[in-house]
This record gives sequence, C-alpha cells and structure tokens, in this order.
Amino acid sequence: MNGKTELIRYFNDELRRNLTRGGAFMTLGVAALGPDVAERIFEAITLYDSFCQDSDPYGERDFGSVKIEGHTIFFKIDCYSNDMMHGSPDPSDPSVTKRILTIMLSDEY
Repeated sequence: MNGKTELIRYFNDELRRNLTRGGAFMTLGVAALGPDVAERIFEAITLYDSFCQDSDPYGERDFGSVKIEGHTIFFKIDCYSNDMMHGSPDPSDPSVTKRILTIMLSDEY
C-alpha cells in the first residue's frame, strides 16, 4: 500500500467513524426503516471493520456491507472536488476533497 492509499484510507475511516460531523447521507429506503433502525445502522457502520479484497480491492475502505434486522445495507464513500462538480483531483488531500458517505439498501445500489 502506498502513502496516498494510506491517507485515503485514514480520511475514509475518519468519516465513517464520525458520521455526525456531516458528509453522510441515507437513501429514502433507509430512512423509511425508521429512526431506531437508522441509529443501529449508523452504529454498525461506525464500528465496521470487515474490509476484504472482494469489497475493498484498493485498500481505501470506501465500501462495506452490514446486515441489520434482515436488511442488507451498503455504505459507499465517494470523493469529490470541493465544488462537488467532479471527482477529487487527489483524494489523499483533504484540502481539495469533499467526502460523501451514502448509506443505502442493497437493492437501491
């Protein structure tokens, strides 16, 4: 793993572990499960540490899956330019990157 990948991984982990700081969104399908289920989903994502080659081939910790109350939930981190119009020119540099974590039902992917 190179230095840039380690930085991307670090910043992705920071977002995932601190969902209340902003940058996390849920789909309508997840919201429809209700606030109690959503809270359990957020907690599971915050604690998630089951990254593997199949779901994380680049080692950036930008995708995962959890099961909550019979629902398969995906989370995905995307890195955008600060104006949110394009992908980040350098996801390892937080000064030019806006990270967004999207939480969705697996059938919404």
